Amino acid sequence: MRIRSFIMGICTLPISYLVSAPFIQTAGAETPPNMLVIANRIDDMVQLDPAEIFEFAGMDMARNVYDRLVAFDPLNLSKGAIPGLAMSWTLDSDGRTYTFKMRPGIKFHSGNPVTAADAEFSLQRVILLKKTPSFILSQFGFTADNVKDAIKATGPMTLVIKTDKVYAPSFVLNCLTAGIGGIVDKKLVMGHEVNGDLGHEWLKTHSAGSGAYKLTSWKPNESYSLTAVPGYWRGDAAMKRVIVRHVSESATQRLMLEKGDIDIARNLSAEDIKAISGKEGLAVDNDLRGRIMYFSLNQKHPILSKPKVIQALKYLTDYKGMANSFLKGQYSVHQAFLPLTYLGELKDTPYSLNVQKAQKLLKEAGHEEGFELEMIVRNAQERLDIAQSLQNTSGQAKVKVNLTVGTGKQILGRYRNRDFDIYLGAWGPDYPDPQTNADTFSHNPDNRDEAKLTGKLAWRNAWDIPKMTLETEAAVVELDAIKRGEMYVKIQKQHQMSSPFGIMFQQTEQTGRQKGVKNFITGSAISEAYYWTVTK
Repeated sequence: MRIRSFIMGICTLPISYLVSAPFIQTAGAETPPNMLVIANRIDDMVQLDPAEIFEFAGMDMARNVYDRLVAFDPLNLSKGAIPGLAMSWTLDSDGRTYTFKMRPGIKFHSGNPVTAADAEFSLQRVILLKKTPSFILSQFGFTADNVKDAIKATGPMTLVIKTDKVYAPSFVLNCLTAGIGGIVDKKLVMGHEVNGDLGHEWLKTHSAGSGAYKLTSWKPNESYSLTAVPGYWRGDAAMKRVIVRHVSESATQRLMLEKGDIDIARNLSAEDIKAISGKEGLAVDNDLRGRIMYFSLNQKHPILSKPKVIQALKYLTDYKGMANSFLKGQYSVHQAFLPLTYLGELKDTPYSLNVQKAQKLLKEAGHEEGFELEMIVRNAQERLDIAQSLQNTSGQAKVKVNLTVGTGKQILGRYRNRDFDIYLGAWGPDYPDPQTNADTFSHNPDNRDEAKLTGKLAWRNAWDIPKMTLETEAAVVELDAIKRGEMYVKIQKQHQMSSPFGIMFQQTEQTGRQKGVKNFITGSAISEAYYWTVTK
C-alpha cells in the first residue's frame, strides 16, 4: 500500500490538557459537574459564519449557538418542525406566501432584541453572499436581484417569505431548519462590515447568535469552547461550558473516556466500542444517522467517465466484508442516496463484491490491463480503513489506487475544486426532506467549471445530467406525498445504475459517554448534536 500524506500534523494533545489553563486536570480526574467535554474530529471546520458553514463539526457548533425560525424538539425529533424564533406561521391561499410571527422578548448574546429585521437580514445575506450552502434557499427562486422583495420584514415582528412557485409547505419549513437558517444579530454583524461583505470576514471567527451558547474561542484543528448564556428562552443550559476537542484517534478518545478526562467520545471504532461496553461508569448510545458514506469518480477523468469502468469499481467494493468487520455496528450496507427513514427511501442493494464481473467490465471498456488512480481521503480512521479495503479489492482487477490523506479542510477544498480522481467521504442531510440529498446527488443545472455549484455533489464530480435534473425538479414540487416518494425511488434506481457515486453505507453513530451524562442528542437522521439538553 502506498499512502502519500501531505498533512500528518494533526496532533493528539496530552490527555490532561483541557484547552486552557483554568481547566487543566490530572489524569483520572472527573470533569467539572457543570462542564461538558467532548472528543470529536473537528478538523473539517473551515470558518464559523452560518451562511457558509457546511461541515459536520461546524454544523454541531451552529446548532447550539444560533436559533432558527423553525426548530426541532431534540427530545422528540419525530415531531418534525416546530416553532423556533418564529412562534407561528401561516400560508396564504396562493400557496407561496409564508408569514412568520416572531417570538417576543428574545435577545441576542449582545443584548440586542431579536426582530423580524434580523431574520430578514440573515436570510437575505445567505443569498447575497452566495456561499456553498446558499442553494438550500436559492432553490426557492431567490436571487440577489429579487431577495429583498421576496424575503421582507413587514413589521417589527413579522417576516414574509414568498417563494417562486408552490412547494410542499413541509419542504419549505424544513429548509429553514438548516444551518443557513441561523438568525444573526444584524446590528452587531453590520458593525463589523468591511467593504460590503455583510460582516462575513468577522463572522468567520466570531458568533452573533441567540442560542443557548455563545462562542468563547476556536482554535482550528484543536478545539472550540462555548459558554452558556443565562436566561435562554428555552431554559438555562445545565452545562455552563462546553469544550469540544479535536482528537483524531479512536484509541486516544477511548483512553481519555476511561480516565474520565472527557465526558463524551464521538469517534470510537467498533473495536473500541466493544472494549468499553459493559465497563463500570461508561455507556454506549446507538443512533441511526442520516450520514451516507460513499466514493465518487470525477467525470472529467477520461477513464473514470466510462460507464463500464464506473460499474466495475462498484463491483470492486467489499460492502458486506467491511460492514461485518471493522465497521460492524457503526455502518450498514446502503446503496441509495436517501437515508433510511426518509420519504422515498430505497432499500435495494444491487452491488456486491464480484471481481470476476468487474474484470469483464474493465475488459469491455478497453482496460483489461488496469490503470492507476489517486483517491483523496480525510485522515479519519474508518475512512482510511475503507480506503485501504477499496485499494485492496481494486488491485485484484489491476486497478492501482494511491491514497492521498489530508485534513478535512484540505480534502474538501480539493473536492469542491474538482481536483481529484476519486473522493472518499460522507454526506449528511441538511434538513429532513428527500430533496436535501436529491438536490445534491441528482441535480446539476450547470456543469461548467465557472458555475461553481460547490454545494451540489453532482457538480463537484462534473456529472452532467440534464434529464435527471429535470426529474429532480419535478419531484420537489409534487404535492402528493405518495407520488412524490415514488418519484424519488425512481430517480434513485436510475442513480444506482448510472451515477459516478459508489454509495456504500449508512451510519449508526455509536457514542461513548460517562454513565452520568444524560440527554446528549446526536440528532438522528434529521439534525445536528444538541449540547443544551445535557445534564450530569
